[in-house]
Amino acid sequence: MSPDLQSEIDEIIRCALTEDIGSGDITTESIIPADASYRGRFIAKADGVVAGLAVASRVFRLLDERIVFHPAVADGAAVSAHTEIARISGPGRAILGGERTALNLLQRMSGIATQTRAYVQAVAGTGAVILDTRKTAPGLRRLDKMAVRLGGGSNHRFGLFDMVLIKDNHIAAVGSITEAVRRVRACDNLHRPIEVEVSDLEQLREALALSVDRIMLDNMSLDVMREAVRITAGRVPLEASGNVSLATVAAIAATGVDYISVGALTHSVTALDISLELEPGP
Repeated sequence: MSPDLQSEIDEIIRCALTEDIGSGDITTESIIPADASYRGRFIAKADGVVAGLAVASRVFRLLDERIVFHPAVADGAAVSAHTEIARISGPGRAILGGERTALNLLQRMSGIATQTRAYVQAVAGTGAVILDTRKTAPGLRRLDKMAVRLGGGSNHRFGLFDMVLIKDNHIAAVGSITEAVRRVRACDNLHRPIEVEVSDLEQLREALALSVDRIMLDNMSLDVMREAVRITAGRVPLEASGNVSLATVAAIAATGVDYISVGALTHSVTALDISLELEPGP
């Protein structure tokens, strides 16, 4: 992990800890002696893909560097219910103070990774790549997108700054795809990749003539997507988007598109059930 990425993740964790602990954990500080030590096990209580062990470990280390966190599986590993995924030991107050923040992040990331793995497996053998979107929890995008990668998916643009995506409202504002692309090329000195969203085959043909880097097929039927793939003939990568579900993703992939973006990977997360079982002792 690069120093810049570690710094960004640490800032997310510190904000979460401040939100939870505030001026102090009055319950723990009243009950647990300052010199008490605990040990415990993180247990996955359902089948899924584990993601975020490194983040959970960092939660505790930021609270007390004496805490020892030992992963029992790797981030990205598929596990069955009742599997031990990590062990922890150290000062009891710090472990209890970080428990909920660590579990919140670990459960959310594991839920995203589990969902992503299901989509990746559904399109296996087709060549289609599963992408995330910007439909992430505010403030948690870095972790959400990390979890997608651990689940076997790939990241779309991180934000509004690292890639151009010309959508329907941009096109409506200036009257055409051609004018929207012209304005971007005249303005963007960094020459970032340009993707254009199209809603029909007429717009597809217009976008193809502009030599953009990717074209998004927005809410098209399977038949129209197949025709779009035929017309494009591999000249530009095609991305399918809009109301993708596990029930439909395999059929979408079979049309021959290169990418499928799925907002449900991150906007409708079911957290993986994980518990921390603690007991006194070094």
